[in-house]
Amino acid sequence: MQQPRASRVGELELCGIPAWAGWMGMGRRGDPFGHRVLQIVTIVLCLPAVSCQCRILKCNSEYLTATSGLHVGAEESVEFCIALRAYSQCTRKTARACRGDLAYHSAVHGIEDLMSQHNCSKVGPTHGPPRTQPTSLDCMVHSDAPEICNYEKSLQQHGPPPNYTHCGLFGDPHLRTFTDDFQTCKVRGAWPLVDNNYLFVQVTNVAVVQGSSATATSKLTVIFKNFQECVDQKVYQAETDDLPAAFVDGSRNGGDKHGASSLQVTEIVAGQHIVIQAKYIGTTIVVRQAGRYLTFAVRMPEEVMNSFEDNQGLQLCLRGCPTNEQLDWWLPQVGAAAGGGATGSGRLPPRGRAPHGILTHETATTKCREKLPVDDLYFRSCVFDLLTTGDVNFTLAAYYAFEDVKNLHSDKDKFHIYQRTADLPAGSCAPGRPGLQALVFTHLLLLGWLWCCLSRL
Repeated sequence: MQQPRASRVGELELCGIPAWAGWMGMGRRGDPFGHRVLQIVTIVLCLPAVSCQCRILKCNSEYLTATSGLHVGAEESVEFCIALRAYSQCTRKTARACRGDLAYHSAVHGIEDLMSQHNCSKVGPTHGPPRTQPTSLDCMVHSDAPEICNYEKSLQQHGPPPNYTHCGLFGDPHLRTFTDDFQTCKVRGAWPLVDNNYLFVQVTNVAVVQGSSATATSKLTVIFKNFQECVDQKVYQAETDDLPAAFVDGSRNGGDKHGASSLQVTEIVAGQHIVIQAKYIGTTIVVRQAGRYLTFAVRMPEEVMNSFEDNQGLQLCLRGCPTNEQLDWWLPQVGAAAGGGATGSGRLPPRGRAPHGILTHETATTKCREKLPVDDLYFRSCVFDLLTTGDVNFTLAAYYAFEDVKNLHSDKDKFHIYQRTADLPAGSCAPGRPGLQALVFTHLLLLGWLWCCLSRL
C-alpha cells in the first residue's frame, strides 16, 4: 500500500527538506516508480556525508531547488531534463571525492532512472549552478533596475572597480595565462581553457605538420551558462572556415530574458573576427581566424575568474598547461645567421629550417619583424611557428594576439612578455606549480583525509 502523503512529508521535513520540494510530483499518480525514487532520495539525503570533500549533498540540494513545484507533464519534463543534466554534471565533478560514498552512488543511479523516465537526452542545456554565498554579482539578480545585468554599473554602486585579467591562445599554440605566464604547449585534442560558474571555453587542437608534435586550434566552443534574469544558456561554436556571427541557436543575444542585450555577438570582419560581449559578467571574448587556425582572447574580472569549485577541473587559462604538455625551445639571437644551430630542446627542425626548407631563420625573422618590431615573446613565438610549420599565416596569429593584449589587458606595462615559464633557472618552479616537497605534503594530507573518512564508515 502506498504510504500516505502526510507521512512522506513528515519524513522529508525530518531530513531538513521542505515539504514543497520538487520530488513530490516526480512520478505519475499512483505510479510505484515515483514512490520508489522518492524513497531512494529520502534515504540519500538523510545519510551523513561520509567523505570529507564529497559535495553530493550540495548537488542534491541544487536539484531540489531547481525542481521545486514542478509536476509531470510535457512542458515540465523539459524542465526536469534540464535540472537532471545539471544534477548529473554536478555529480561528475565530485565523483573522485565521493568514491565509496553510498549517498553519491544512490544519487547517480537515481539520476539514470529519472532521465530514462522523462526520456531525457544526456546532451543539452543545463541550469547554471546556484550561488549560495552573496557576491557583488548577486545585487544584479535581486533588483529590477536597468543595470541589474551590467557588471560594471553594479559594482559602481556596491564596491570598488573590478580588477581585470586576460588570457590568450594563438599559434602553435602559445598560451598566456590569467597570471601572465607564457607557455608553448602540445595539448592535442580537446582542452578546457576556462571553466567557472558562468562560462566554459574549450579548444580543440590538431596537428599542423605531419610527423611533428606541432598543433594549432581548429575548433572553439564557448558556453555562457544560464544566469538568472539576464541570459539564457547560450553556446557559441567556431571551426576552421566557419566563424559564425551568432550563437548555435541562430540568436545574437542572450535570449528572451530581461537582460538579453547584456550578451551579444558582433561580427567585426566577416569570417575572420568576432567579438562576444557579456556585460552581465564584465567579460569580453575575441575570436579570430588567421590562415587555417583560430586565436582566442578573453578579458574577465578576477571575481568571475575565481568563481569555481575546488574540484571543477583543469583550466589552462588559470593553471597553465600540464607540465608534460609544455614545450621548451630556444631561438638564436636576432641577427644570427640562418642555420646557426636553432635546434634547441623543442620542436625546431635541424639547422633552423622549416620542413622542406621553406623558410630560413633569417627569412622568418624578417617576416615577423614586419608585424612585431619588439623582440618579445610574441615576436619569438612568431619566428618559432614559421620555422616549425613553414606557414606564414602564423605571423598574423602572433600579431593579432598582441593586438588583443593591447585592447584587453588592463596593465599597459605588461603588454610585452620577455621570459617564458620554461626559461626559469634550473631547480625553480613555474608560478603556481608546487615543488616536490609541496606535492609530497599534499599527498600526505590527502592520505590523512582518506583515513579520516574511512574511520567514519
